[in-house]
Amino acid sequence: MMENSVSRQYTSMQKLRMLFLAAVLWVVIGTSGFIFLEQMQVLDALYMTVITFSTVGFGEVKPLHPAGKVFVIFLITAGVGLAYFMASTIGQMVIEGQFSDILGRRKMENKIKKLKDHYIIAGYGRVGREVVSAFRKRGVPFVVIEKDPAAAQSLLADGVLFVEGEATEDDVLRRAHIESAKTFITTLPDEAQNVYMTLSAREMNRRLNIIARADYEEGEKKLKLAGADHVVSPHVLGGMRMAMASLRPNVVDFMHTASLGAGGLTIEEIKIPPNSPLIGKTLVESRLKRDFGANIIGVKKPGENMLMAPGPDTVVGESDIMVLIGAADDLERLGKSLGE
Repeated sequence: MMENSVSRQYTSMQKLRMLFLAAVLWVVIGTSGFIFLEQMQVLDALYMTVITFSTVGFGEVKPLHPAGKVFVIFLITAGVGLAYFMASTIGQMVIEGQFSDILGRRKMENKIKKLKDHYIIAGYGRVGREVVSAFRKRGVPFVVIEKDPAAAQSLLADGVLFVEGEATEDDVLRRAHIESAKTFITTLPDEAQNVYMTLSAREMNRRLNIIARADYEEGEKKLKLAGADHVVSPHVLGGMRMAMASLRPNVVDFMHTASLGAGGLTIEEIKIPPNSPLIGKTLVESRLKRDFGANIIGVKKPGENMLMAPGPDTVVGESDIMVLIGAADDLERLGKSLGE
């Protein structure tokens, strides 16, 4: 069984924190003891405590009374033991390479803090891994929430930004900076957890686009009521694709190739920004086909359903979402020209 290095990191860090707090407590007790037993000033008492702990052999501030000498004996004994445990803990962390891992986690946390308009993926199971793979190919900013230590170790090894913990906990969602996120994706097989996460995420960010996984029709209804914008059922989609692959295999191959951006073709959606020169023009007047080789297969106007295969006289409006198919480079160039 593979040893869990992530858990070891946290165990060692907790031990190191406890030893540090013990050292602080030791200094407080030592300083207080010299003040009480030897009537020393605070600075002198602190000085005596530090030189006692370090055993550097500097002279005493003043000759000690018997009670003070006994106190020093106990202070040195406790200090030597504490120093030994601190040195052994730090040495173990250095030998096991945990310091470099901890520094890597610190860097990761700093990167997560800088994220804005990012995607949060709850769960790194089979569905979550596919989402991560697609996002990495597209260069999308995202962070994963995962509670399983083995999966967390895999994410750490792959250099994927992640937060370890239960995605149902508000503190974990905040660590993923859900307040500034663009989209939240629940991929867990437990629909009850997905419903709970959807409720929490919607409460913490009203503008959030929430995509939730459902395995049954009843779960889909509950997720919609909880505030999910889109509900996806992997089983339903998988069944539909298998049926289409048997009935229309070439169509499925084409859609699969286009969705992955393979063969130079891709499907993309672009939102028309304010003050765009396309606003008020018809699709034929926009010359998107001529200038960018883009075929417009759908237009969704704000508050309306998607218009499939829009005619050439369809007028482009502000905030319209256009679904296009074309060469990946040409669609990227179109997006840049519109400020996407």
